[in-house]
Amino acid sequence: MVKQLWFVAASCLLMSGCGVSSSQPFQDQGSSLSSFPPAKDVAIQSARSKLADDVPPSTTMPQSLVVTPAPQSVATPAATIPPRPTPTPVPKASVQPKASTKRTAQTSESAKRPSVPVQKNQGHARIQKKLTLSQLVAKYPDTFKLRGSGLEKKIALTFDDGPDTRFTPKVLDVLKSHQVKATFFVLGSLANTHPDVIKRIAQEGHVIGNHSFSHANLPKLSVNQFQNQIVHTENVLQGLIGYAPKLVRPPYGAINEEQVRWIADHHYLIVNWNVDSLDWKSLSAAQVLQNVLHQTRPGSIILQHSGGAESQDLSGTVQALSPLITKLKAAGYTFVTVPELLHVEKSK
Repeated sequence: MVKQLWFVAASCLLMSGCGVSSSQPFQDQGSSLSSFPPAKDVAIQSARSKLADDVPPSTTMPQSLVVTPAPQSVATPAATIPPRPTPTPVPKASVQPKASTKRTAQTSESAKRPSVPVQKNQGHARIQKKLTLSQLVAKYPDTFKLRGSGLEKKIALTFDDGPDTRFTPKVLDVLKSHQVKATFFVLGSLANTHPDVIKRIAQEGHVIGNHSFSHANLPKLSVNQFQNQIVHTENVLQGLIGYAPKLVRPPYGAINEEQVRWIADHHYLIVNWNVDSLDWKSLSAAQVLQNVLHQTRPGSIILQHSGGAESQDLSGTVQALSPLITKLKAAGYTFVTVPELLHVEKSK
């Protein structure tokens, strides 16, 4: 009887000291505790074991028989639901203002764009665009001429690529018959080959200009090669006609800006044209005549040829020359040399 009373008393003490609600089973507290026996059952089993021993009767329950509730009997163990960490306050110094955030975004956008080396940009800035012939004429009006003044009905006939013995003498014959003076832009190499023709041109009152030594495409030459083309021809002509020609006509009319500046520095004058007969295409006399008459205006510089390649036939030029002079004179034009038209000297 005494043992039963002790058992009941111990059971009551255990039930009252276990702070576990009977309405909330342990399995609801988390799966991490499901593999362990309930704390309440452990306490009861321990009490039962102790009560089963022969304990001498006593009016008070010994302190050693009081079963202390296990720590695991807490309703919400810390191991099951970790406490929410307390947010660490951000120091004021680390908070970036809005303006700084904008600059950061701009920096990020700049980083996405591929960077270009400064030297490369500077190199592009130094590259100069090549000027066309018309742009060169506009930029260097005192050095590069295409025509004379349009205030007077004066025009200049010019003949390129001579001298030769096939067509140049025939052109000279027609000019002499009409008492017209023209300007001949000759090649230094042919002047060496036909010095007598060069001397005749000068003796009959025509002006001679420099057309390079070998009809080279001047922009494709080096600086030294370009200068040699002009200076060598000048030396040949000066020995034959007694003066260094001031007038220079580039083959094909082609020249670059660096060469134009050299021409200006050495007191030459570039003379191209504004009327092209296209006779170098071996045209007929009628075609040559039509091309010239259709384009001629006061101050015009007319391009024709008195020599060329062996395959070129300039018979149309020779045949068109007499009617051309006649028609233009009838229209009130006066034929002059290029130096007269431009009011410059023929020599340097």
